[in-house]
Amino acid sequence: MAEEDEWSRKAGRETRGGWIWWLVAIVVAAIAIGSIVGIFVAQHRKAGGRNGGGNAAPSYPALQPLGSVERFSKPLELAMRFLDAQKSGKLPKDNPIPWRGDSALLDGKDVGLDLSKGMFDAGDNVKFGFPMAFTATILAWSILEYRSGYNASGQLQSALESLQWLTDYFVAAHPSKNELFFQVGSPSSDHVCWEKPETMDTPRPCLSVNTSKPGSDVAAETSAAMAASSLVFRSDNSSYADELLGHAKDLFSFADGFRGSYTRSFVKDQQFYNSTGYGDELLWAAAWLYHATGEEEFLEYATTGKEASPNAGWGKAPAWFSWDDKVAGLQVLLARKHIFQPQEANTKVGAALDKYKSTADELVCALLPDSPTTSTNRTRAGMIWVSQWNSIQHAVNSAFLSCLYADYLSSAGITTLSCSGKIFQVEHLRELAGFQADYILGKNPMGMSYVVGYGKKYPLRLHHRAASIPSTLSEVECKEGFQYLHTSTPNPNIAEGALVGGPFQNDSFVDDRDNSMQNEATSYNSAGLAALMASLFAAAPKLPSQLLIAQ
Repeated sequence: MAEEDEWSRKAGRETRGGWIWWLVAIVVAAIAIGSIVGIFVAQHRKAGGRNGGGNAAPSYPALQPLGSVERFSKPLELAMRFLDAQKSGKLPKDNPIPWRGDSALLDGKDVGLDLSKGMFDAGDNVKFGFPMAFTATILAWSILEYRSGYNASGQLQSALESLQWLTDYFVAAHPSKNELFFQVGSPSSDHVCWEKPETMDTPRPCLSVNTSKPGSDVAAETSAAMAASSLVFRSDNSSYADELLGHAKDLFSFADGFRGSYTRSFVKDQQFYNSTGYGDELLWAAAWLYHATGEEEFLEYATTGKEASPNAGWGKAPAWFSWDDKVAGLQVLLARKHIFQPQEANTKVGAALDKYKSTADELVCALLPDSPTTSTNRTRAGMIWVSQWNSIQHAVNSAFLSCLYADYLSSAGITTLSCSGKIFQVEHLRELAGFQADYILGKNPMGMSYVVGYGKKYPLRLHHRAASIPSTLSEVECKEGFQYLHTSTPNPNIAEGALVGGPFQNDSFVDDRDNSMQNEATSYNSAGLAALMASLFAAAPKLPSQLLIAQ
């Protein structure tokens, strides 16, 4: 599996030979043997698939009415703080993270660019463009649909600032039509040191895809991010929105015209975030470009073009939404078009949109625990669980899509959903999202909030360089820093809003800094957390029939 392969390298990257990691590894192995056998079935694609409803699913806790949504405001605020903590470059004067300062100011100098902005991926100091673009797309999508939730919680400005921090970086990383810089920093040099980003002294090479070394996946995902973001900024800064949309169109043309995976173009350099294909990203980008422009050619590409049938997931097991797999998000986004603006079914586009809607129905039916086609990809206590590496990303992303789909249906006056003949109220999808959110926030067998800084009990030893090294130290040299990785004491700096990797399938969790399998957070995790919390806090708003704002 691409996800497990990518993260398995990450698990022991800083700790080879460390006795603490070996202890964790033994625990992990023992738990994993009993928890993951039988989880991955033949129809899994990319990060995994779902059972198609063959065997009866185990009994999971019943869904309950959401009740007050006030509890979702604080974690939304914290998620914004973690995105602030991940920022690279010259930070604003009102930087809300006291233990973070300016960093990576010379990024891009070797190629004549200013690539200082953007966000660090996780607990290291590398900027990976593929997951960073996904972070921006999810953040933009949630702002577009749930601006009211962000605004009511007081986090709209923070969300907009973080989004622009990312899009400013993408603009700088796309200096010409057929070139995109997708990575700054080298994992091979970064991971042999444990340093604060403010004083890191490891090499910072810049890698780019171009016509001779294509990267359709990363270029198309960046296109999607910029197209979605152009919609966010359209009403307040139309010139900036135009700039983003121009880049989005050029990147899509580049991704489509020069086919290839960035993973294959950089076999020796691409140690992490390997892509398992680019067809889904091409469709995803086309769908967002359609919403941003209203131009039919993009809709036709995503529905009747040659990439649609093999990559849209029609007739296949529902997919898991992640940085690598955009199919589930694509299905929900284009189902939106079908729900609000249905077209004649006897047209090719109309028939394709109907397939997107049907597949999106199957997706959310697989998420509902009482559905005849429910997925058994869950922990014993009911959290959606696909793989042991960063397991929580699938729970938070699936919950966001579930809430979003519920609001699409209810906004269009649709109150029920049929899952293989069993009728559910659309509100059950919001209840599912609330259940997953409450589990993540601490209503689980461990009594552990997986959001750092939230609740009475949360991870204290986050696998994160800047959080683990005392900010009072002016400089910590490369190897010297490992004492802060391996110590059992809590981090001196609390990385509020960090959404860690999460539990094993038996709902257990080990709060150890060496346990990057479970205890490392990512920027895209917290973007997904923000999206979910904003959608729940918005309390089932009536969504507009179209995202397009007139050009």
